[in-house]
Amino acid sequence: MEHASIGVIGGSGVYQMEGLTALKEVKVRTPFGDPSDAIILGNLNDQRVAFLPRHGRGHRIMPSEVPVAANIYALKSLGVERIISLSACGSLREDFAPLDIVIPDQLYDRTKNRPTTFFGKGLVVHISFAEPFCPEMSAVLNSAAQKAGARVHKGGSFLVIDGPQFSTQAESEVYRQWKLDIIGMTALPEAKFAREAEICYATVAMVTDYDTWHPSHGSVTVEMVVQNLLKNAEMGKRIVRYAVSDIPAAREHCPCPTALRDAIITARDRVPPKSRRALGLLLDKYLPVEKKDRSARRAKK
Repeated sequence: MEHASIGVIGGSGVYQMEGLTALKEVKVRTPFGDPSDAIILGNLNDQRVAFLPRHGRGHRIMPSEVPVAANIYALKSLGVERIISLSACGSLREDFAPLDIVIPDQLYDRTKNRPTTFFGKGLVVHISFAEPFCPEMSAVLNSAAQKAGARVHKGGSFLVIDGPQFSTQAESEVYRQWKLDIIGMTALPEAKFAREAEICYATVAMVTDYDTWHPSHGSVTVEMVVQNLLKNAEMGKRIVRYAVSDIPAAREHCPCPTALRDAIITARDRVPPKSRRALGLLLDKYLPVEKKDRSARRAKK
C-alpha cells in the first residue's frame, strides 16, 4: 500500500505541486465515493507527500460539490497524519490586503446542507472543535510563510459560505460587523472531517480581494480573483515547501491524534455492524474488532 504522512489539498489555482519527485498517481476508492481526483504521491524535501486538487484538475467541482468525506478518508487511508490546506479567500479587513497570507485560527460556518460528519446512522460521535485548526501545524505554516517572504497574518476568523455566488454588499457589511476576518467557500466541512479522522489540519488562506464591502475597491469579480490567484498560488507552493521541512516527526503538542478517544457516545454493543465495518479505518483504535468479526471478514474475502 502506498504511504504518505503529509497531505496537501490544493485550492483554486493550485492544481499541481511542482518540485515533487518519484511521482506516482493513485486512485483511491472510499466508502464515501471517489475523491476529487487521483492523488499524486511524491517526495518533497525528503518527505513523502500526497497532493490532491480540491476542485479536481481543470477546476470541475463547485465548492458545495467537493466530496470532502471521500477526500479526507482517502488521505487517511494513505497514512496521512497532517494536512496543509491551500484556500483562496476574500478579506473583510482593511489590513488584510489582496496577496496577503492569513493563517486562521477560527471558523464560522454559514454553509447549508453540506455533510459534516463521517458518522451517524446509529453511531453518535461528538468531537471537540473549539480550536478547529491544529495549533502546532498553524505555527509551522506561519513560520513557513515568513520564510517564503509573504506578508502574513497569524490568526483570524474564517467565514465559510456555500457560494458559488460571491457575497452581496449587505452580507459583506454584516460579516464585518460580526468581526469576521476572511471569507471563503471550502474550509468547512473539510476541517471537521479532518478532525474526525484525527488528522492535524491547518490552512494557508490566500487573500485575492476585499469581497464587496470596500468603498475604494471594486466588488469582487472572477477576473480579479483569477489574476490574484495566479500570484497567490506560487506563494502558496513556496510556503508548502518550507513547511514540509519544518513539520516535527512526532505529534505530541496538539489534541488532533486523539480526537475520537472520548467522542464516541454510542454504547459499543450498539454500534451498527455495517457502520463499524465501513469506518474501521477510523474506529479500529477505539473499537477493536472481536475475533468472530475478524473471522467473518476473512470469510467474506
